[in-house]
Amino acid sequence: MSSDNFQGESEPTDTFDFRDRYGVRPERAWVPYALSFAIIGGAWLLWAGLHQADPAISYSLIAFNNDDPRNTELRYTINRRDPSREATCVVAARDIDKVIVGQLDDQIPAASGAIERTVTIPSRADAVNAGVTTCYLN
Repeated sequence: MSSDNFQGESEPTDTFDFRDRYGVRPERAWVPYALSFAIIGGAWLLWAGLHQADPAISYSLIAFNNDDPRNTELRYTINRRDPSREATCVVAARDIDKVIVGQLDDQIPAASGAIERTVTIPSRADAVNAGVTTCYLN
């Protein structure tokens, strides 16, 4: 028998590969996608963390006193990045079912540094706790 190939067959040294025939991608095709996702996600995480690290206004509850359940006393501090701006804090008193029974808008004048405020919240029913709902700059 001769060593000639029959009707254009390929050399026996060529191997048949199903990956070439069916277009199967390399096993690590996900790596570029994972790297781009990690870089973009890491950049967003860094931006979000630094952006929220120093908010324009922040508050902290110190204590509340409800010896008189109809007039709850609330003590809190407020810090502003720009102390020349006035602020408003919404404080609320709640009953045992977490229903707001008293609410007050506390106007805070412009001042430098941290400010400690004490307010009395009148309520329509017996309050069991109180807190700062939100603060915003005017």
